[in-house]
Amino acid sequence: MSQFFEIHPNNPQARLLRQAVQLLAKGGVLAVPTDSSYALVCHLDDKAAADRLRRIRQVDDRHHLTLLCRDLSELASYARVDNRQYRLLKQATPGAYTFILEASKEVPRRVSHPSRKTIGLRVPDHGVLLALLAEHGAPLLATTLIPPGETTPMNDAHEIRERFERDLDGVIDAGACSLEPTTVIDLTPMGTGGDPEVVREGQGPLAALGL
Repeated sequence: MSQFFEIHPNNPQARLLRQAVQLLAKGGVLAVPTDSSYALVCHLDDKAAADRLRRIRQVDDRHHLTLLCRDLSELASYARVDNRQYRLLKQATPGAYTFILEASKEVPRRVSHPSRKTIGLRVPDHGVLLALLAEHGAPLLATTLIPPGETTPMNDAHEIRERFERDLDGVIDAGACSLEPTTVIDLTPMGTGGDPEVVREGQGPLAALGL
């Protein structure tokens, strides 16, 4: 049975955030709201939790997982970022964008793409999630909460709990969020003088990045 945390969207209760972080520290997988849709998250350094996260989504190791970071400086610790890439990241963070970048040595190899050694990274613009990340003190490994066999992500905490209560350790409810996933942009071609490649157009507007 998953724990259900009703957290105030503007004044997150520190006590509840601590309880959620304790679940993550014990290997838990949580459903959390973001500035796009809900996401599944777990501790970056917990292999068993990451494997569970993939099983719930029914994706293999070639599916890009994402690191949710508190700010751009934290993001830059987990990816190799050149000046061109950094300028574009600065335009888009925080926001509903996921960027694919070459993973740094801080990222366990088992969670980066097996052949490309890349990882998805993003800085969300969501107060409760940022408060959770601050309480956790490190990035969280994440994937969009799209049920297996479906294409639309989930955005209602009560529906998520009802559907996945046997799979998840906790669900954070801070009110409904968007049904639209992030815009995903591959920045790795920029490392060799190329242009960013749009992998998925979602909530983050491409025009804001000049794409």
